[in-house]
Amino acid sequence: MTIQIDEIDLKILNVLQGKGRTRRNELAEIVHLSIPSVSERLRKLEENGFIVEYVAKLNSIKLGFDITAFIFVTVDSSKHFQTFIDHANNLDEVQEIHAITGDGSHLLKVRTENTSTLEKLLSKIQAWSGIVHTKTHLVLSSPKETSKIKLYKK
Repeated sequence: MTIQIDEIDLKILNVLQGKGRTRRNELAEIVHLSIPSVSERLRKLEENGFIVEYVAKLNSIKLGFDITAFIFVTVDSSKHFQTFIDHANNLDEVQEIHAITGDGSHLLKVRTENTSTLEKLLSKIQAWSGIVHTKTHLVLSSPKETSKIKLYKK
């Protein structure tokens, strides 16, 4: 059973989107509730899938991953779908997998150290059974990159 979220839950989610390490006592002050009440709300938001995970956003360039690319992949039929997803999930370089319409059947967001490592990654992907075609777009810069969602009460 999914819970209904209210304005306080939305406020908590907005704060956590901006700073995932916000302490419960800080959240309690912001939303004007007790720490146990905030803890209970967080537990329910987590259990019901509104909060998927808490992560630190890392600077890929500083960590030596200079290449970000989007790879459009065409998988020949649905019989290869799960195998493709399994292979892609097992590659550390793949950050996102999307089933899409338009060019290709899937879109991968990948990060690699350099063009040589990207070329090796593409060779792996192209060797998987059911892969008909790939088309790669290199990212030159990313002026905005976020996972934040604009939240409001309907």
